[in-house]
Amino acid sequence: MITFLRALFLVVLASMIWVTSWAGMQCPLFAVPRAVATHPWFIATLCDAYWGFITFYVWVCYREVSWTARIAWFLAIVALGNIAMSSYCLAALLKAPKDGRLADVLTARRPGPGWLGLSLAAAGIAVTVAAAVQGNHLAQ
Repeated sequence: MITFLRALFLVVLASMIWVTSWAGMQCPLFAVPRAVATHPWFIATLCDAYWGFITFYVWVCYREVSWTARIAWFLAIVALGNIAMSSYCLAALLKAPKDGRLADVLTARRPGPGWLGLSLAAAGIAVTVAAAVQGNHLAQ
């Protein structure tokens, strides 16, 4: 199961990096047409995604003992979504032995802030700010 989940979250991570890179090359993040951004299904899908992020974050809060890590992962998840979430899962799964128990991965507590959450939070904030700046330049 550990090997299968490693492969699954690697596919999620790679596909999300690919699709967000592709979308970013098609149009800027904050240049979504008003007709799309105000469409009821766009709004419902966005709410669904962010409630899913919060649900996942509850597990992160359980596992992460450090408030620094909890805050960093919150920022990473909100800014990067499934890129951050699949990275978190991969990091947890890569620490487990291939024949390890999934229950141990799910319930293991982690002390300390960890570099991955801090790095992804910084990257997520940087990408969001850069996209906002680019969007402001295009709007002028």
